[in-house]
Amino acid sequence: MSHTTIEAMLRASLWAPTLPPDELDRVVAETRERKVAPGGYAMRCGDPAEHWVGVIEGLVKMSVTQADGRQSTFTGVTDGGWAGEGSLLKPGRWRYDGVAVRPTRLAYMPRTTFQRLVSTHLAFNHFLLSHLNARLSMFIGLVEYDRLLGPDARVARCLASLFDSNLYPHTCPFVQMSQEEIGLLSAVSRQRANEALHALERAGLLRVGFGGVTVLDLPGLRAYSSARQGQRLALKAA
Repeated sequence: MSHTTIEAMLRASLWAPTLPPDELDRVVAETRERKVAPGGYAMRCGDPAEHWVGVIEGLVKMSVTQADGRQSTFTGVTDGGWAGEGSLLKPGRWRYDGVAVRPTRLAYMPRTTFQRLVSTHLAFNHFLLSHLNARLSMFIGLVEYDRLLGPDARVARCLASLFDSNLYPHTCPFVQMSQEEIGLLSAVSRQRANEALHALERAGLLRVGFGGVTVLDLPGLRAYSSARQGQRLALKAA
């Protein structure tokens, strides 16, 4: 892992410019760092929601587990991303799990700090509305590909979801993520993720490399449909 400091991450956050300098200094002083090993919890379903959680470095898988043990993963939060704002806007407990997929460093902003920003800074509220709208749009898309699309398209849409600049400000064309991690976020096996990635590579949408994938056609990933793309490939082969 690199050596991004928690202060540097906070000052580079998308919401930082909405705050006066003295308020941002106060937020930096009040926010704490926590390291989580792979498989450890950034947040646990049922625990009190007492912090806004940002990812300094690493990857957190957000999911819910049914009573019968089945798990549904709805997103991953990468470097510079924040999660949990919905649960902080009203008193309550976490309704989902946030589990570290790799060694992860987290920024924990206390609920009291978050609520102060909401109560006293209009520009921060404007950011928060935009952030929540982006999150809602992403979830609607996730419901679509989880219910209607095949594994290849699910992997495509999962990767595309990591490129929303309103949620993940530090994304670059190279996604540093293992095939196992991509499988976890897409709710498919590592083997099936491997097959999907190579299908997407053949379609010219990405390039599979060591330690991750390079996205070549982001609009194509967002619009990918296994059946439609398969038909195109068949036409090319003919």
